[in-house]
Formats: sequence, structure tokens, C-alpha cells
Amino acid sequence: MAAVFVQLSGVSLAFGGRPILVEANLNLSAGTRCALTGANGSGKTTLMRIIAEEIAADSGSVTRGKTTRISYLPQSGIVHAYSDDAERQAARPESGATERRSLREEAELAFEPLRAYLAEIEDIEKALSHVTPESPETARLLETLHHHREHVENSGYWSRGERIGSVLRGLGFSAGDLDRDAGEFSGGWQMRIALAKVLLEDPDILLLDEPTNYLDLEARAWLAKFLASFAGGVLLVSHDRWFLDETVREVAEIFCARLTRYTGNYTAYEKRRQEEVASLKEAWRQQQEEIARQEEFIRRFRYNASKAAMVQSRLKQLEKLVRVEVPESMKRIHFSFPPAPRSGRWVIKAEGISKSYGGRGVLEDVSFELARGEKLVVAGANGAGKSTLLRILAGEDASYSGRVELGAGTRPAYFAQDGELAPDEGRSVEEEIESVCPTALFPKIRSMLGAFLFRGDDVSKPVAVLSGGERSRLALLKLLLVPANLLILDEPTNHLDMNSKDVLLDALRDFEGTVVFVSHDRYFIEALATRVLELRAGEKARFFPGDYAYYLSRAAAEDGTALRSAPPAAARPVPSPERGEQKQRKTLLRRLLREEEELLAGIAGREKERTEIQAAMARPEAYADGAKMKNLKDRLSRAAEEEAKLQAAWEEASRRIDALRSEEG
Repeated sequence: MAAVFVQLSGVSLAFGGRPILVEANLNLSAGTRCALTGANGSGKTTLMRIIAEEIAADSGSVTRGKTTRISYLPQSGIVHAYSDDAERQAARPESGATERRSLREEAELAFEPLRAYLAEIEDIEKALSHVTPESPETARLLETLHHHREHVENSGYWSRGERIGSVLRGLGFSAGDLDRDAGEFSGGWQMRIALAKVLLEDPDILLLDEPTNYLDLEARAWLAKFLASFAGGVLLVSHDRWFLDETVREVAEIFCARLTRYTGNYTAYEKRRQEEVASLKEAWRQQQEEIARQEEFIRRFRYNASKAAMVQSRLKQLEKLVRVEVPESMKRIHFSFPPAPRSGRWVIKAEGISKSYGGRGVLEDVSFELARGEKLVVAGANGAGKSTLLRILAGEDASYSGRVELGAGTRPAYFAQDGELAPDEGRSVEEEIESVCPTALFPKIRSMLGAFLFRGDDVSKPVAVLSGGERSRLALLKLLLVPANLLILDEPTNHLDMNSKDVLLDALRDFEGTVVFVSHDRYFIEALATRVLELRAGEKARFFPGDYAYYLSRAAAEDGTALRSAPPAAARPVPSPERGEQKQRKTLLRRLLREEEELLAGIAGREKERTEIQAAMARPEAYADGAKMKNLKDRLSRAAEEEAKLQAAWEEASRRIDALRSEEG
């Protein structure tokens, strides 16, 4: 069994008379991979701060191993590390990046405690030169020296340059960034610097509060891989469902101030939790029926003298009744857009879009077409030009070459990354939404605001006092309430929690208009995108007529084929431009023909599967068995969806084949 580094037993804490934690128990040990979850304001950050010794609990105990080192990344990005040596801890800087250090030097601060060990080693070696081998002090000094040397050796201190480079590259920094002043980086990159320092400290326990904020898809994937190989324990908070599924093996939920542990990844937790929520709602429904029955009895016989004792008895029963409560955070709402105005079949036609900043190419020959109802994700690494392209499509940036044509009847609406609309500062949050909300949706205003994390007194807040994240959420909700048929959304899930993302996702999937979006949330992308446009800095964009899984498989196949088929540079003759283009067309045509065959085979397979399922549904034993019929209906729906995707991909492949053949002819 792994050694327990931190143990919480019966930890309780209250603020202003409101319980935040009640008798919480939690063990963190080597190999722990635990997600901490709960509604906003439930106490997740508070629990982390208790473990990190930033605040003390009212009661209970927090036991830490004598040599346990804990590194904590709060949402603000300030880094704290804890060890058994108070002097080394006090020597550690606790601020973020400063202008006086380069990025490399800032990252080196993670190794500051080890320098203290080296200084102690030097002191011990000097002390040993002044004692005799027979002295009792010699054995103690040699033991301490061995411990310190072993600790430094195992820490990776002597290979810190390589480790710093690896971690910073993984988090998205380039080689040229290493010697830049750390203070030059923007707020989002400062968060990455703080995260890098925490990872480089290599503690026994990592406490990570929203580490995926400001990380793109590539950096999130790298962090998930890093944590998978991390030897210590991890407790983390994140609103990225894919990242949690890749990272954790258990979930600790704070619900009504109680901490409950669930084994398995986040998806397994959600499934079990949904079952529990359904049971809770059923218990609430039954209790409400019983309460109504008792209250009806009391109302009917309150003034009947012969029933007075029974009335009093039932009144006392109601007073003593422990009410089943379904918290607001568990009440899932369904948000619907105003009906999308009808547009033509083609919504966007982009041709040869290119753009440069200061001589540096950002977009290179971006061309694609998007039909009504499609959901396009724009993918690519940081700096590939995703936000720039969205601004061009929205008409916010006219300094580019190429052509963008919006189809007949297209009415676009654009949400910028961390965007803020220009609200009336004198209004409250609720009044701001009322100013744009269609009349039919007025009864749902409070529910919609709740879905975007404005609950209780928050709806009465003046817009003028809202934080940047709150303004961004309000701006997004306002945008979604204005009738449009083309939504251009740059990072719409920023500042939303898991439930809010799900509400937004459901609404966008049901939206009958067209969506172009950028997101760093893998789960959100996989659940929404029906088309993928991949941008690569300095290279021509690639358009994939399928969902994100289709994009990943096709992109890997294309890139892998290109790598395998490339002969050594020295053996490759230099073709003429015309011959090279002709060869590229033939290669592409062969690949598309193979792809067309595969897609047609897939369509035929789905058609056969649907026919078999429909035949099974027609049998008496099927429609007599409700569970069996439901299973068959689900299979039929999945087969139809897969067939539709394959059909769309085949149509696109056929179109491209026809175009290539016309060029050859």
C-alpha cells in the first residue's frame, strides 16, 4: 500500500454560520489521482487551502508526513510549497514572474529548496573535517549527508535544464521564449509559468486548482500525460471533462458540505451521480405528495373538534419532518435559442484567405464551404490564427487577402474570446438580460441566468461591479438570446463550470443554425463539431468533412502516409513545379478514391445494420419486451447517425474527386 502523505479526519469548517465542510475525510498518497468536484461555492478551494496550510479547520485533524512536500497552484497562479524545513520554506519566493528574471530563471526558482540542501551538504562536509571518525557526531553527520545527497540526486537537480525545457515546451512556450523577461508574458501565460514551477518542484502531493485554465488542447494533452507518469499524488479541480477522464481514478465530491468519494474516472462518477440524483428527486416527489396529503387533511379537519387530536398530531409530524432538498446546482435546465432565421443552403464560402502580421504569415490560403446547420470547429496550435480567422468571418477584420462570402439571409452573431459586450452600466444583471430577451423566454430568465452562474443575489448585481469573467458570461448569454443563424464563438466555454457547459452544449446541438467555434475543451468539441478546419502556421489549412474523431483519424493517416512515403532527401530528384503539382493531384486522387471506397463500404454496412435492426423490431418478442425495444431503438438511432456522417463525408470526397478529375481533363 502506498504511503499516506496527507490524511484528513473529521475536518469541519463554517463561514458566517454556514457549514462549508462537515466531518470531511480524505487520504492523499503516492499514486492518488483524485478530482475534487462540487457546485460553485461548495468549498473546493477552501479544502485545498486547508490541505496547503493556508487556513485552519474549525475541528478535525490534518496529518501530514514529516517530510511530505506539498505544492499548490491556486486559480490566481501564486505558488506555495511546503516541506518539513521551515527555513527552506521561508527562503522560497512565493510571487509570480517578475521583470527582473528571464523565463528560464523564473522556472529555476522551483529548484530553490534543493540549493538549500546543497548548502547544507557543504556545511556538513566542513563539519566532518573537524571531527574524528570515532566521534558519535560523525555517524549522525554521515547519515544526514547521505540522506541529503540521495535527495538531491533523485530530485533531478543536475538535469534541471533539460527538465525546465521539457516542461515549458509541453506547456506551449517556444525555445525563443526561454530568455525573454518573464514579466513580459500576458496573464494567461503567467498562469502557465506558475504551473510549470509547481510541476518542476516535483513534490509528494500536487494540489491543482483549475490547471487547465488558459491551456490549449495540445498543452492539456501534455499535462494529462505528465500527470499520468507523476510519482506523487494529485488532487485537482477542473471543468474539462476529457482532461479529468484522462487523468483521475477517483472523484471526491463536496455536496451539502459533505465529502463523498467515488471510484473510477469522471464519466463513471457522473453516471453513478445521475442515478443518485434521480433517486433523490423521486424521494422529493414522494415526500411532496405526502406533505400535500397531510396538509389537505389538516385543512379539511382543522375546525372539526372530533378530529382535533389527529390534526395536532399531523401538524407535529410535519414540523419534525426532515425535508428532502434538491439543491439548485442539481436542477438541470434546458436552454433553447430563439428560432434561427432561415438562411440559404450555403452559409459561408471562404476562398484563399491569407493574412500576415509584421511580415509573419498567420493564415495561409484558407478555403472552405459551410452549409446550413453544420457545426465547424477551428482547430490548431496557439498562434495558428484561429481567433484571427473568426474575426475575419465575423467582419471584424478587413485587412486580409482572399474572399469571404456569406450566404443569402445569413445573420451572424460574434462572441470574442473573453468578450464583453457594451452593457448599460446602470442596469442590474437581470435587467441587462431583459433588455434583449424575447418575450416568450421571459419566464425562463432566472433559470437561464442560473445556468450561466448568476444565482440568488447575483442577478441583482449592478453590471458595473461585475468581474471580467462575469461580464464575459453575461455577454455570451446576451448574444445567444438575439436571433441569429450563424454563431461565431471564440472560446465560449471560458468561465463556465461543467453544468453550464452542458447547458450550452445541449443548446448548440439543438440549434438549427450554423456554428463556427474555437474551444480548448476536448469533450465540448467532440460532442458538437460536425466539421473540422485545421490551421497550421505557415501552411495551407485542411478541411475535414466529419466530426472530431474523423478528423483525428484522417489527419493521422495523412500525416503518417506523408512521413512513410517520403524518400531520403539526397535520393529525391527535384521535380519541375508543373510535374510536382500533377503528381500531387494524382496522389490525392488515389487517396480520395480509396477513401470513397471505404466510405461506401461503411454506408452499406450501416444500411444492412439498420435493416437487420428494423426486422428485429418487427418481431412480437421485441415489441412485447420494453427494455429490448428501447435497446433496439437506441441501436437504430446510432446506426442512422453514423450513416448520416458517412454519407456527408462521401459527398465531400465525391465532390473533391470530381474537381480533381476536371483539372486533369
